[in-house]
Amino acid sequence: MLRCAAPDHIDGEPVAHIVASKGQPEAEEMICRVLEDIAYRLDALQVAKNAHAFDSVAKPARRIVHVAAQIGLLAVSKSAVGVADASQGRDGVALSATLARLERAFDLAVTEIWQFRDNMH
Repeated sequence: MLRCAAPDHIDGEPVAHIVASKGQPEAEEMICRVLEDIAYRLDALQVAKNAHAFDSVAKPARRIVHVAAQIGLLAVSKSAVGVADASQGRDGVALSATLARLERAFDLAVTEIWQFRDNMH
């Protein structure tokens, strides 16, 4: 199995700022909403990819770029840029590869964001 070296998965500053400004319970609720939003859009991206609907990919991918950046999910945001670019190039192979990378980045980010939060306690 090949692994990509990705040292910067998350930036803790946005999460720390959210917690400091909103308090722990409200911050956790906001982060959960963002993660749910990303998960919902990942599902829409999979459906669009499977239907070869390249025109339906760029908008949800760009939304993921923005919401992921709000909570410091660097790898997720960067991977979503690749998904949007592949869809605009109408390259099915590249779209499959970048979407798989985005899904892996999201899975890692969910774990890392909660570990970061647990370390703040």
